[in-house]
Amino acid sequence: MYYSHGNYEAFAHPLKPEGAENKKAYIIGSGLAGLSTAAFLVRDAQVPGKNITLVEELRIPGGALDGMDEPAKGFVIRGGREMEEHFECLWDLFRSVPSIEEPNASVLDEFYWLNKRDPNSSLQRATIKQGQDAETKHLFTLSEKAQKEIMHLFLASRNEVENKRINEVFTQDFFDSNFWLYWQTMFAFQKWHSALEMKLYLHRFVNHIGGMPDFSTLKFTKYNQYESLVLPLEKYLRDHGVNFQYNTEVTDIDFEITEKSKRATRIHWVRDGTEGGVDLGPDDLVFTIIGSLTENSDLGDQHTPAKIKEGHAPAWELWRRVAAKDPSFGRPDVFGAHIPETKWQSATVTTLDKRVPEYIQRICKRDPFSGRVVTGGIVTARDSAWLMSWTVNRQPHFKKQRKDQIVVWVYGLLVDVPGDYVKKPMQDCTGEEITQEWLYHLGVPVEQIPELAASAARCVPVMMPYVTAFFMPRQAGDRPDVVPEGAENFAFLGQFAETATRDTIFTTEYSVRTGMEAVYKLLKVDRAVPEVFGSTWDIRTLLEAMSQLRDGKELDKWWLPERLRQFFIHRLDGTEAGEILHDHRLI
Repeated sequence: MYYSHGNYEAFAHPLKPEGAENKKAYIIGSGLAGLSTAAFLVRDAQVPGKNITLVEELRIPGGALDGMDEPAKGFVIRGGREMEEHFECLWDLFRSVPSIEEPNASVLDEFYWLNKRDPNSSLQRATIKQGQDAETKHLFTLSEKAQKEIMHLFLASRNEVENKRINEVFTQDFFDSNFWLYWQTMFAFQKWHSALEMKLYLHRFVNHIGGMPDFSTLKFTKYNQYESLVLPLEKYLRDHGVNFQYNTEVTDIDFEITEKSKRATRIHWVRDGTEGGVDLGPDDLVFTIIGSLTENSDLGDQHTPAKIKEGHAPAWELWRRVAAKDPSFGRPDVFGAHIPETKWQSATVTTLDKRVPEYIQRICKRDPFSGRVVTGGIVTARDSAWLMSWTVNRQPHFKKQRKDQIVVWVYGLLVDVPGDYVKKPMQDCTGEEITQEWLYHLGVPVEQIPELAASAARCVPVMMPYVTAFFMPRQAGDRPDVVPEGAENFAFLGQFAETATRDTIFTTEYSVRTGMEAVYKLLKVDRAVPEVFGSTWDIRTLLEAMSQLRDGKELDKWWLPERLRQFFIHRLDGTEAGEILHDHRLI
């Protein structure tokens, strides 16, 4: 397996790997990582679809890319994924998946046209004092001290920040800035999360620093991501004969491990309540998800809180059993044994008439029924005790949604402190109570809140105990390589597997990248995996980010006498260095 950048390899079709027609693959988990693994096996490794089986605990595919209509509860979206143009592996995949919306087009075509016609942006990023504009003015408000702290983390080696928390590398100056408000609520980072992951995010998305205050660099699907991404990909795989085996909990994998090699020999599962499994022969492959950010999610309803489920967690228990067999298979309890630090809660609110949408429109400054971009990303109630954010994507968000309904996604990062209107922790609240708290921060008059929450909306809360498990402080070896050293017929997939690149977790791109690397390495596919976009090595991008982090202010003048400063600026005039510094407003 090797990497490339540019489009030479991107447009190439590899030759069939030797013996591909005899391979049989079992993929454990049908989230995006598993689905993309199957697609790369079909498209690039040219394994017959009938030889590929996706084994799934649930009754539908998609994993965290969900969008459900629960008849007794309402519409449910546990979360959404922000996307951008440099998700190289994701778009490499979906250029080959036919759209089920647009005739004679791919999912990438459909997505590209939509975001060209209706580009994303936010007109109000944050509120304060019950729906009033927080007036962030698209500024980062970073002090000189906070800027230096960001620069120090950016330049630090990975080893320097292993096992460190964010609050061990930043001081209160940083946490008081708009930058941290944008960053924390956009990516769901907490102060106790990994400084290493934050460093990796700074490098991966340095080209998007300027778009953080208004989300102008983000792109979204037409509908929820289950309908817009999962369903077309599932159809593509079924059309190629891929098998889907649902209601199957994989409990263990056996391995034959020697000093020189590691080989998976049997998969154990419980299918429809009956123990079973499959022995793996010389041409059989297994690709398995390890851990899960949505494991043990619990749905409440309008009148019932969601529960924190700390018991049986199949995806984590499978990883623990596998990891006990070899040190190179990772350390799952670094991530999956800290529910108080990895949980947060979301809620899906469906408005039932036009009373609540009027308040939405006052904040987002767009008609939520227009079919176009509405909030353009999350709106954060800056003074919310729950650190509540909410978003309205293009409507309808579900194909079967009524035209007079708006589906809103709400989430809180601090779920175990009392709210500002509802004097209870979010994790103890019913859907109606969460709606009341949201309406309070939306600016609905207090006397109208109980009636509107009861009759003008329906809410489904979701508790996710492991949703930020991958952000826990870590070091090298805590996550296993996608294909561990010596592995002959197995690979690990998803957000807890370690790719060989500098890519970042909690993205659709990362899930797809693990699938692509796994297939290309095990099958010896002679085509490059796209390298992560190289913005972190582009001096123009770095200087632009520096200017944006300084809110457009020139580099401070105090460190040099003015005459000497002017001398240096004069010497730079007419040079490439001087031109680029002027272009990026640093001098």
